[in-house]
Amino acid sequence: MPEEVLFKSESAQSRDEIASYLRNVAEKLEKGDSITLRAGEESATMDPPERPTFEVKAEREGPADGPGELSIEFELEWDENSESAEGGTGNLEIE
Repeated sequence: MPEEVLFKSESAQSRDEIASYLRNVAEKLEKGDSITLRAGEESATMDPPERPTFEVKAEREGPADGPGELSIEFELEWDENSESAEGGTGNLEIE
């Protein structure tokens, strides 16, 4: 399935700044509000359903014998014509 990027922003931020963005998203999810992403002239508004799929991934990219790049990715995913997503791999815990 082809991928169309509707919005992308990438910049170095402090932990506090990132936490503020994540709190804003969490509050909108709790309220059932749509989420608008905006950077300069670009923006995208998304309206997650009641039960989207929540994917959390920890990755390391780079050579096995040298330093690489680490990442934690959080992703909400749902079908455009569906109110919820199915499936899962068990209960997620973030400590």
